[in-house]
Amino acid sequence: MIKRRAKAAGLPYSTGCHTFRATDITAHLENGGTIENAQAIAAHESPRTTILCNRTADETTLDEVERIAI
Repeated sequence: MIKRRAKAAGLPYSTGCHTFRATDITAHLENGGTIENAQAIAAHESPRTTILCNRTADETTLDEVERIAI
């Protein structure tokens, strides 16, 4: 069902259940939550798994873009 809805919305095929889980963990951490609480919310056995779902470092800042010299 998620794949069908994602396709209808024009989202990539890779969108799935884990996309939402990773979004939840990322939002929790961006709003001041701890990795330990995120781990408990996600029911992960290891904090390493939770850290893999953290997408806060995926954002590119304006400073990084301005470093590009053409």
